[in-house]
Amino acid sequence: MAFELVLSIFAFLAVAALLGILVYQLMCLSDLEFDYINPYDSASRINASVVPEIAIHVGLSCVYLIFGYWFMFLINLPLIYYHARLYLDHKHLVDVTEIFTSLNREKKYRLVKLAFYILLFFLAIYWLVAAAVHLIVDYEAAEERAAEFSGFHSHI
Repeated sequence: MAFELVLSIFAFLAVAALLGILVYQLMCLSDLEFDYINPYDSASRINASVVPEIAIHVGLSCVYLIFGYWFMFLINLPLIYYHARLYLDHKHLVDVTEIFTSLNREKKYRLVKLAFYILLFFLAIYWLVAAAVHLIVDYEAAEERAAEFSGFHSHI
């Protein structure tokens, strides 16, 4: 049961990292839209964070698959497929010369991913709390059994 708590903490931190990366990308696009940053800097910052985002998402999904969390894996599968398709077609990076024409599309794409990652974040929080509660309940039950076995009863 402690392993499930460690796994849920890992999932929580991974989803938090995904949210942070995506918010950073949206901030870069917003800065570009309001002309606070030039297109080259914006594109290079976004492109530097795309591959780590994909790697974290695929790694988290592999953890779900390996440890038998089928529901969470199946929820992540469509986005994994989309990321794989973009990566294999070499369309996962933002083009500096076309960033202004694709700005609205890129922002909408990332806002949809943000909604998905927020859903994952709430599921990770629920899983973390459930794992912690189960660990506490199991610990108290084991403590009661040990007290009954030894013959000592604590009267609080």
